[in-house]
Amino acid sequence: MCSHFPLCPAAGSPDREAAHVISAHPDQGWSLLCNGVVLFEDTGLLLPDGSVVAPHRAPALA
Repeated sequence: MCSHFPLCPAAGSPDREAAHVISAHPDQGWSLLCNGVVLFEDTGLLLPDGSVVAPHRAPALA
């Protein structure tokens, strides 16, 4: 799905939220990332396989 270089992180990887936004809908509170993840403004995620990740704090980047 990703055509960026370097490739965006896969939906199953721990850094999946670092993928590029390909469709932003701030008025509705969500964005679609290049790896197929739907990121909600409350930090919850909907993964491409239909599983849900509850709202969470993103890990701090070193």
